[in-house]
Amino acid sequence: MSLPAPIFLFTDFGYAGPYVGQMTGAILAIDPGLTVINLMHDAPAMRPDLAAYLLPAVCRELPPRAIIVAVVDPGVGGERAALRVDAGDHVFIGPDNGLLSRLPDIRRVEIIDWRPATLSNSFHGRDLFAPVAAMCALGRPPETTLSTIAAMTGHTWPTQLDQVIYIDAYGNCMTGMSSENLHVNSRLRVGNTEVRWARTFGEAASDPFWYANSQGLVEIAANRASLADLLSLAPGDKILLD
Repeated sequence: MSLPAPIFLFTDFGYAGPYVGQMTGAILAIDPGLTVINLMHDAPAMRPDLAAYLLPAVCRELPPRAIIVAVVDPGVGGERAALRVDAGDHVFIGPDNGLLSRLPDIRRVEIIDWRPATLSNSFHGRDLFAPVAAMCALGRPPETTLSTIAAMTGHTWPTQLDQVIYIDAYGNCMTGMSSENLHVNSRLRVGNTEVRWARTFGEAASDPFWYANSQGLVEIAANRASLADLLSLAPGDKILLD
């Protein structure tokens, strides 16, 4: 008998307050032997349109069978559906607001019909998505209705996004562009600033540069400085390809 699948949490909640702990608690209440890992909790706040491009990148190296609870859900309590999406070797649980629409190799889309006895209007991450992930990890998935990729919110969004989608603690700026699609001679432009390629931080001069980051995305940075501060960048800002 195989071990239960590990559960990874991807949210925009931040670590302050009770939210991450309560989601973990909801999973462990179903089975205290389940494994719960905090993947990240500073996804672009209230921006599923940006987080949709970050989610597949940060999940690339997760183990097969991993279950990812993804919650960036400003429309919680509204009409959007709850989804289970099988993509590649992973299972994703989250809202139908575009967040899960950019996952590669989607094999199956299901609308989650199951609801707990108590469901708050404002915290489906704890009350709905976390328990569903636990049930899936234990091989006891809840009731669902088969859906399609074409029915998902965001299914027509572009495959890449030429915007800043995430700024890390160092002020480095990830974009929604795959690094596989840019040549080392490609030049980017952020406002009036030209950004050239460098292989590593150590090879970069003091000027802003772009590189292929460990998530497979184009990232823009400055050596020993916060690029976000230098160029006053925020998530959603446009990146131009010269």
